[in-house]
Amino acid sequence: MTLYRWLLHLYPTSFRNEYGADMAAMFERRVSRAGFGARLALWLETIVDIASNAALVHLDVLRQDLNYVARTLRRSPGFAIAAALIVSLGIGATTAAFSITDFVLLRPLPFPDSDRLVNLWEVHPGISEMDFSPLNYRDLKASVSSVEALGAYRGLAVNLMAGSEPRHIQGAVVSADVFAALRIDPIAGRVFVDDDDLETAPATVVLSYRLWQTEFGGDSAILGQKIALDGRPYIVVGIMPQTFSFPNRDAELWAAMQFRPEEFADRNDNYLDTIARLRPGVSLDQARADVALVAERLRREYPRENAHTGMSVVALRDEVSERSRVALLALCGAALCVLLIACANLAGLLLARATARTRELAVRAALGAGRDRLTRQLLTESLLLAGVGGLVGVGLAAAAVPLLSRLVPAALPVAAPPSIDLRVLLFAFVATAVTGLVFGMAPVLRTARDGAIHGLVSASRAGGGAKQRVRSVLVIAEIVASVALLVSTGLLLKAMWRVQAIDPGFRTERTLTLRTALPMPKYETVAARDRFYAAVLDSIRALPGVSSAAYVGFAPMRGGPNFPVGINGVAPLDRSLADVASFLTVTPGYFATLGIPIREGRDVRDTDTRDRPFVAVVSESFARRFWPDRDPIGRRFTFAYADREVVGVVGDTKIRGLERRNEPQVYVPYRQMQDRFMVWHAPKDLVVRTSGSPTAVAPAIRSIIRKADPQQPISDLETLDELVQDQTAARAVQLRVLAAFAIAAFVLAAVGIHGLLSFIVSERSREIGVRIALGAQRTDVFAMVARNVVRLGIAGLTMGVAVAYAGGRAMQALLAGITPADPSTFGATVGLVAVMLVVGMLLPTLRALRIDPITAIRTE
Repeated sequence: MTLYRWLLHLYPTSFRNEYGADMAAMFERRVSRAGFGARLALWLETIVDIASNAALVHLDVLRQDLNYVARTLRRSPGFAIAAALIVSLGIGATTAAFSITDFVLLRPLPFPDSDRLVNLWEVHPGISEMDFSPLNYRDLKASVSSVEALGAYRGLAVNLMAGSEPRHIQGAVVSADVFAALRIDPIAGRVFVDDDDLETAPATVVLSYRLWQTEFGGDSAILGQKIALDGRPYIVVGIMPQTFSFPNRDAELWAAMQFRPEEFADRNDNYLDTIARLRPGVSLDQARADVALVAERLRREYPRENAHTGMSVVALRDEVSERSRVALLALCGAALCVLLIACANLAGLLLARATARTRELAVRAALGAGRDRLTRQLLTESLLLAGVGGLVGVGLAAAAVPLLSRLVPAALPVAAPPSIDLRVLLFAFVATAVTGLVFGMAPVLRTARDGAIHGLVSASRAGGGAKQRVRSVLVIAEIVASVALLVSTGLLLKAMWRVQAIDPGFRTERTLTLRTALPMPKYETVAARDRFYAAVLDSIRALPGVSSAAYVGFAPMRGGPNFPVGINGVAPLDRSLADVASFLTVTPGYFATLGIPIREGRDVRDTDTRDRPFVAVVSESFARRFWPDRDPIGRRFTFAYADREVVGVVGDTKIRGLERRNEPQVYVPYRQMQDRFMVWHAPKDLVVRTSGSPTAVAPAIRSIIRKADPQQPISDLETLDELVQDQTAARAVQLRVLAAFAIAAFVLAAVGIHGLLSFIVSERSREIGVRIALGAQRTDVFAMVARNVVRLGIAGLTMGVAVAYAGGRAMQALLAGITPADPSTFGATVGLVAVMLVVGMLLPTLRALRIDPITAIRTE
């Protein structure tokens, strides 16, 4: 019978108390009359019967509870709306933050067994991740045993003429082993095989689903046909699925990598990214040890080139930058602060409601309602409110996710944007359930325990110590969360101001930039490029409102290649971060167009051709690095496969971004480039300074370029102001979101703290009345209330400042040099929260001062 009594616990307590004894007695009689074989059948029948009937009874009780809760909430719609709205803000903020964090940091990448995918890098002094040179890649591929597929890839930007207008397409050049490592099959055709990588093989290309649809109308007949990329014919061999994205979301096609013999001439010619799939059973640490042995062998075999070259292995999922990772974690922390404040407010509302319903619950208890029955109804009410708030919160999160998607790193190889999917919905469901259970019922259970419902329905005349402690904890929690969120927002705001105040080294106003990537081999000679530049620049400079125009290899903020620097005729071999500089080819007038000051010497000239001495203009940081105590003009150095003479020194520019480390710059006359050599470094970005609106001349510039070459597409058209603003776009999105969280949290905390303080004062109205009746002055009452608020405020601010400082330390990568203990930010936050406490205390205190002792005592 012990087992049967345990089975009866499947029924609700009220049902078991009423019918349990009779059911047990009846079952005992049936068992005593049954034989051995019949008893087994009886037990099976009973178990099934109890399980099914218990579920039906629970559903019936739930229906009754929902009907009762609905009736009670209809009588107090303000409470219901306020509670649901508070929960929706907390759940919405947390769900939105989780959706982005899960998308970037948690969920597997869209490749089979993506946890087996790794990137391999060369390691040099001061550089933890550098591209491979073809020579080192070839030797590594031949020696490493811990991977089953190791492929190489590099960026590709080509011009496609498939429709009426030419298009500039981003993609990648990949070896066949890249697709072997990723294990993604095409939806039509095939991917590359080893024979496609041979230099003598026909040029082949695989299209993305998006490019196939937009440029070729989704016609499968394109397979096997030739398309022209930069004027060269490529055979289309495959079409990838819509969900495929590699190495980033911008890639629209993939061309087979066909190494030429000259690419294996220099072991320091680094430009290859690599991806590999670990063999089954091989751990990441084992792969690192294997690759380290290969690197050590290459250092011994090539001591001059590889003396300081190491190799590393990084899981593909871990390639998210530290700044992006910290930004997402900070967003989650801010959302949790909002949720904590929302939950504290919900707990306060439910506690106040439970206290207000004391007499009602006492009557129901006197009429026979048990403790479990009343607790179940209260639990149903809190879960219903949390559920409604959770549904609204999911809607708010769905509206916020498109804004937060700006925080997704562009290099993440995921084609689909973040969305509210099943994983996110499951998270929202769990968060809502926890909110309703823990924070919704915690005040009630705190009041009910040890006396259970008897304590809840005792109609006590003043809040007990336990209740006061619960409310005090809620107030302190709201203060801590508010301080942490306000300080974080303030620190990021100051960091944003600091970044925006950084001098980029050039003038951004009234300047337009666009890219005309010249196709090869059409423009592989300097003479061919010279004709194009001359036709375009001469016509643009003649336009009304144009002050100047020039070409550069890579416009500021768009990066560019690095080369090691050799001094005193010594050719550089080591790729130390301290001895590299950015290589930029320019046309005359570039510095004047961008307002880059020439400190010494001269600009490049049209007469700087290959039959004249090779010259270069260097940045001030370059001159300080290599000739700190000497005049750099006339000095010679080895750079980009040539000996060059310094003819000018210009101001430094932020070529890689406002916050990234920017190498010294070397500017080389474009006419001193060699035909068919380093053509990727040729000038491609046009900069135009105007006297009026730069966008007004854009149509005329398009016409000029089309006239110079009808097949030449234009891309990346924007003003320099927009280009610089893009550097802080992710920061701006994060700051706007955090500011919205901070405002919502501050308002919620202010309302919640005011409500909790008002409730505390109302609970002590009898005590205050008695004190006044016994002769206490109004100032004594004010001091009593104020002392309580000050005590809570000091506790909350102390803990809040500590939490905020720890949070600032954790997100230091985002602070752009701002100290996590910034005095002005902490001072402003403490002052703001103190004002919030004073304002929240004001009305309850004034209400306490107006208490009539006779009325208070008579009422109680």
